[in-house]
Amino acid sequence: MRPVDLKAFIETLATQSGEAILPFFRTTLSVQDKGREIAGAVFDPVTEADRAAETIIRRRIKEAFPSHGILGEEFDDERLDAEHVWVIDPIDGTRAFLCGLPVWGTLIGLMRNQSPVLGLMHQPYTGEIFIGDGGSAHVKGPRGLRELSVRPCERLEDATLMTTDPRLFKGGEQVAYGAIEQSVKLARYGTDCYAYAMLAAGQVDLVIETGLKPYDIVALIPIIEGAGGVVTTWAGESAKDGGRIVAAGSRALHMAALAHLSGVTT
Repeated sequence: MRPVDLKAFIETLATQSGEAILPFFRTTLSVQDKGREIAGAVFDPVTEADRAAETIIRRRIKEAFPSHGILGEEFDDERLDAEHVWVIDPIDGTRAFLCGLPVWGTLIGLMRNQSPVLGLMHQPYTGEIFIGDGGSAHVKGPRGLRELSVRPCERLEDATLMTTDPRLFKGGEQVAYGAIEQSVKLARYGTDCYAYAMLAAGQVDLVIETGLKPYDIVALIPIIEGAGGVVTTWAGESAKDGGRIVAAGSRALHMAALAHLSGVTT
C-alpha cells in the first residue's frame, strides 16, 4: 500500500471543508447557542457551517485512516487511545464568522502518541492555508507559497499582543494579563486562531488566552513551532490540552510573559 502524503491529505481536508463552509458565510444562518445549556454560561454559538465542515472532515479521515482517533468540537470523540488522533475545530472564531469578519479559520491537527506533529489553519474566504510540522511552516494563498518565520522581539515594551477578548480573564488571570497589556507597544482583540497564524507569519509577537480546549490549539502548535515560535501553558508546560495559553515569537519574550503569568492560580 502506497504511503499517504499527510500534508497533501490535510490540505484536501481543508479545501473540502472550506467548500462546505463558504456558502454559509455572510448569509442568514441557523444558529444554536450551546451556552444556553449551562446556567450562567457565555454566548457560545454553533452554526450549520460548523457541523457541515466537521462532518466532511470526519468522513474523509475515516475513509483514509479507519484506525485513527478523532477529537472534534461538534461531535463525540472517537478512539482517543489510538496512536494517531486528529483534532478538529471546523470554525474557530464562530463569533467573527457570524459578524462577517474573515478572522476565523478551520483548525485540523494530527497528534501521534499524544504529541502534535502536523497542523493546519485554513481561512477559505481569503484563500490562505497555514501549515506546519514543528520543524518548518509555510502559508499558501493568493500571493503564492512562502515560508513562515516569526520576527525578532525580545522585550514586552516592543511587542504587539493579541487576545480574543480580555473580558475572558478572571481574577488573578485578569491582573496578570493586564500587567502585560500595560507593558506592550500595541494590543489588539478578537482574532481567535488568526492571531496565532499572524504570530507565525511575523506580524504579531505575543498571544495570550485562557479557557482553550485542545481543538482550539493543537493544530496551531506545529505551525508556531515550525515558524520558530514558542507556545506553552502559563505554567510553561505543553499546550496540547488547552487551558491558559501563551505563544511568543521568541524565547526571551516568552520568558518575559511567563514572569507575569506562571504564578497565577485563580
